[in-house]
Amino acid sequence: MQVKANSPEDYIRKIPEERQATMQKLRQVISDHLPPGFTETMNYGMIGYVVPHSVYPDGYHCDPKQPLPFMNIASQKNYISVYHMGLYEGPLLDWFKTEYPKHTGARLDMGKCCIRFKKPEQIPFELIGTLAGKVTTEEWIRIYESQIKKQ
Repeated sequence: MQVKANSPEDYIRKIPEERQATMQKLRQVISDHLPPGFTETMNYGMIGYVVPHSVYPDGYHCDPKQPLPFMNIASQKNYISVYHMGLYEGPLLDWFKTEYPKHTGARLDMGKCCIRFKKPEQIPFELIGTLAGKVTTEEWIRIYESQIKKQ
């Protein structure tokens, strides 16, 4: 479900009312834990956390006009999603797959980098906050250039 919004605040106002508090809490926990250097913006029709062009002028290889994406959150039709580009592969993914059941007692519903929550009350906010803070801007650029950009 694409939401046409000009800002993260506008995005939250435009999603269904029953999801607004959850999305605001998710936004806050990510902002509270995100290392310096990342910027909150609207990105691909979602609330995004990116490495701005002022820090990484090359931008995203798929569209260099876009800043380098790191995380996004969205209210989709049937679920709330958290996208984390660092979860494509490697130790961060292994860590998350190990930690998720400890925090939720539930099975992980995940695509390549998309974590889906069909029930907002099952979002492990503390774990998402920890995930948001696990990679610095410099580490993300290094990972991106060595693993993702080359593909």
